[in-house]
Amino acid sequence: MELFAKGKRSFIYTFIIDGKKIAMKVDNGRVKNTKNEVNWLQKLNKHKIGPKLLFFGKDFFCYDFVEGIPIKEMKRKNKKVFTQVLKQCRIMDKLKVNKLEMHKPLKHVLINKGKVTMIDFERCYKTEKPKNVSQFCSFLVKHYKYDKELLVLAKKYKDSYKEVDFKKILSFL
Repeated sequence: MELFAKGKRSFIYTFIIDGKKIAMKVDNGRVKNTKNEVNWLQKLNKHKIGPKLLFFGKDFFCYDFVEGIPIKEMKRKNKKVFTQVLKQCRIMDKLKVNKLEMHKPLKHVLINKGKVTMIDFERCYKTEKPKNVSQFCSFLVKHYKYDKELLVLAKKYKDSYKEVDFKKILSFL
């Protein structure tokens, strides 16, 4: 087992089981967030969102290690990738889950061979007014220089959460 990353709230270790790379996220001792993340991964994995949760304990959980580059390393617009992220955000919005950090998902969205996987769900919470789609639209305007019309469409979507308004966002890309 080796230390892969050290975060504000946890440590991530990696190891190999039966030729498969596994990640283990462990609470840092001060902040206990793995229970919340396990709860959300159990729900979101049913919708193919997040890394596949394998097993968990009191202050840790293990999941399939996610290979890929963080979205911050993408140098130009990629409609296919952005569409995948928005569709996952839409599912979370429909489930009334706010992931947080979607306005700045620099390290929380990984891309591997065109497939998108979101990570880090430790701060998720239930809400009647989730902001995943609208926050990601803000990110696209700021970091990929999309026209601000996208923000107008995102606001309309956030006011209604209707499928027709979401489809207008996808068409705009």
